Amino acid sequence: MRIVSWNVNGYRAVLQKGFLDWLSACGADVVLLQETKAEPEQLSEAERNPAGYHGLWNWSKGRKGYSGTACLYKAEPLAHSFGLEDPRFRGEGRVIHLEYPDFHLFNIYFPNGQKDEERLGYKLGFYDAFLAQAQTMRQAKPVLVGGDFNTAHTEIDLKNPKANAKTSGFLPIERAWLDTFVAHGFVDTFRLFEPGPNHYSWWSYRFHARPKNVGWRIDYFFVSEELKPRVKSAWIESAVEGSDHCPVGVEISGVEISGVEISTDQTAQPNKGA
Repeated sequence: MRIVSWNVNGYRAVLQKGFLDWLSACGADVVLLQETKAEPEQLSEAERNPAGYHGLWNWSKGRKGYSGTACLYKAEPLAHSFGLEDPRFRGEGRVIHLEYPDFHLFNIYFPNGQKDEERLGYKLGFYDAFLAQAQTMRQAKPVLVGGDFNTAHTEIDLKNPKANAKTSGFLPIERAWLDTFVAHGFVDTFRLFEPGPNHYSWWSYRFHARPKNVGWRIDYFFVSEELKPRVKSAWIESAVEGSDHCPVGVEISGVEISGVEISTDQTAQPNKGA
């Protein structure tokens, strides 16, 4: 099963930059999108459910054009839900959960903590709430989470670690949470195959950062330890443009996929308050 994640920094914007061509060529069974900034009513049927995929959309309920996630899938899930279970962290459209026979799949756009201390606290609380939920759910089956974590974990995950030591996204307290996440048995799939530096998934639009590869790796796929033996490959599609992020992917082997035919004439609605 091939799964790709991409923070598109505006779904309607990326549609104008070759997204559908990329989608048709990517070969993914499931595509996780973050920072979609769109509500389904703003999209056509073909945009909500691109050819060959069925779309699930979750969006910010209190602020238009902000945050938002979507899952485009060929592999029909057994079930899906929207938002974390903790009600303090619902409402911004940041989470979609898909249940497959062999694992739980989360698409998450984790909060950014750069605005102020209050928002940093919200980000850290969101992290903790997700970890608690993931730990509970993995008692039944493994967990796979993909998305924009908004934190570079180690010094090799950004070009200028010393200059950003006091910047949210690389603060010791944020990096410590990723240490805790790993200590609980979650594995960074990309690092199973590539231990070296200079591999990034986000670049500032300023200072020609992308052509110079002055970036950060903040987009990940993590699997719970029990799914690790099935991770066949993981990658970063750094040549794909259209956003300040690029797609990242993972392939899981030996996975059972539901054979239910995918409908293309509906738009799923999130649970109230998600």
